[in-house]
Amino acid sequence: MKKLIAFNQNLGEKLSVAKDILLLLLRIILAIGFAGPAMMKLKDINSIAEWFENMEMPLPLLNAYLATYTEVFGFVFLAVGFATRIISIPLIIVMLVAIKTVHLENGFEAGNNGFEIPLYYMIMLIVLFIYGPGKFSLDYLINRNSKK
Repeated sequence: MKKLIAFNQNLGEKLSVAKDILLLLLRIILAIGFAGPAMMKLKDINSIAEWFENMEMPLPLLNAYLATYTEVFGFVFLAVGFATRIISIPLIIVMLVAIKTVHLENGFEAGNNGFEIPLYYMIMLIVLFIYGPGKFSLDYLINRNSKK
């Protein structure tokens, strides 16, 4: 049993060096995931506002702009790792609203337009909020240079 515990601890120490690579991959995957919907919304924001109005969302035009620009800034900031913890908060809110207004009634499965994907995005954003963007980010460079 001691050997198993020692092996597990040693493995954990060796794998910790991969943390920054995984945080980078998380950011890139999320950035790609937000880019498509953000660009679609930007192309015709009035249609998004009409869709929001049909769902009886309050202030549909304002909410269309808020969702659109949160996703636009979100994918840019996530891609480069800038203000990662800050941008994660409004993106989590966008995911919560998407789950409640669009996906929840369809159940869990993504294939049925369920809340699976926005839930995964939200969990990934929470990870970035807690652990930060990692060493391969503008946040890391800014923080490192500000300490000098």
